[in-house]
Amino acid sequence: MITELHVRGLAGVPEVQEGDDLARVLADAVHASGTALSDGDVLVVTSKIVSKAEGRSRRMDREDAITAETERVVARAGHTRIVQTRQGLVMAAAGVDASNIDPGTVLLLPEDSDASARALRAGLRERLGVNVGVVVSDTFGRPWRIGQTDVAIGAAGLRPLEDLRGTPDNSGQIMEATVNAVADEVAGAGELVKGKTAGIPVAVVGGLAEMVTEEDGPGAAALVRPADADLFRYGSRDVVPARRTVRSFADTPVDPALVRKAVASAVTAPAPHHTTPWRFVLVESPEVRERLLDSMLEAWVADLRADGFTEEQITRRTRRGDVLRAAPCLVVPFLVADGAHPYPDARRADAERTMFHVAMGAGVQNLLVALAMEGLGSAWISSTMFCADVVRKVLDLPEDWQPMGSVGADRPPREADDFVVVR
Repeated sequence: MITELHVRGLAGVPEVQEGDDLARVLADAVHASGTALSDGDVLVVTSKIVSKAEGRSRRMDREDAITAETERVVARAGHTRIVQTRQGLVMAAAGVDASNIDPGTVLLLPEDSDASARALRAGLRERLGVNVGVVVSDTFGRPWRIGQTDVAIGAAGLRPLEDLRGTPDNSGQIMEATVNAVADEVAGAGELVKGKTAGIPVAVVGGLAEMVTEEDGPGAAALVRPADADLFRYGSRDVVPARRTVRSFADTPVDPALVRKAVASAVTAPAPHHTTPWRFVLVESPEVRERLLDSMLEAWVADLRADGFTEEQITRRTRRGDVLRAAPCLVVPFLVADGAHPYPDARRADAERTMFHVAMGAGVQNLLVALAMEGLGSAWISSTMFCADVVRKVLDLPEDWQPMGSVGADRPPREADDFVVVR
């Protein structure tokens, strides 16, 4: 157990230039400081000097640089963008820095901060003969908290995480969720002595020998939460645009629990007269699925032949149905308008039907957006609407269930069970 730390800034680090051997620069600063590094120390190095040495400065507009470094926009407010960078980090402005550098120039994050940390560690070992850990740090804002703090975006020779799950706490209770982000904690400690304006880009943290390893280790990449475990992967402004129609699917199974959670979101849609007109048939049986798609294809071909299409034209048109065959998951939404008012005149009867169709469309859109939030690609295909009798027969459903297309998905609260039928 770590009971004491010593943190000091490494003074005397000169202005770093493109092409500098950063390990040599820091080794020289250690010699000049008169205080040697020891085995088990950890150097916290601001990413800025790593980027400078690696030639990551660019003559370009800052906003253009942010766009170029962005893999995905998570959220935006005015000119502020929270993005996922090409390196997989979620942060403000893609880490693009325009402070304390030449006007018109921006500084990008290191291309691979873990690789940078490994190279710097190896260089320091070669020059100083010590086994130290290296953390490359950058400044992050945090959800729910005011202010910024430094975190690790690269690491080598340091266990980045301390997993305490399965161990007892002081009262004997088994911890189930505690994983300490050691590398981030070290980065924050280093920032206390580096500061933003002190001109000290490197801190030395002593007392962590039990966390420093002979191997480089997994690096700071281990701190990046996987997309499927990230409850806040999408910002609120990006929820609806996250839905995209997918035309090709992976062949990996889809977790049925995720689909049911998406259905639970679907049935929060508005509906007329306090009704619940949505039903979602999850076609989980391979045999039922095959029979449904074969029967729909047969009906489609019969319609096309009756319309005078040639066999070649029919083959070309029906090829579009392959999208549903390729999807690992198939959901067929149905409209059940059992709460509709029976108006005697055509005008109001038409309006009543339209109302229910609008509600059903909202439910389907909710389903598609919710699937996207669960990391599932989807495609809404209208084909079931053209052969409603066939669909009802294969799925053994009542005559008043009206199919409203079908949804293929390739990969999570009103309960969904009341609205789900499984065949």
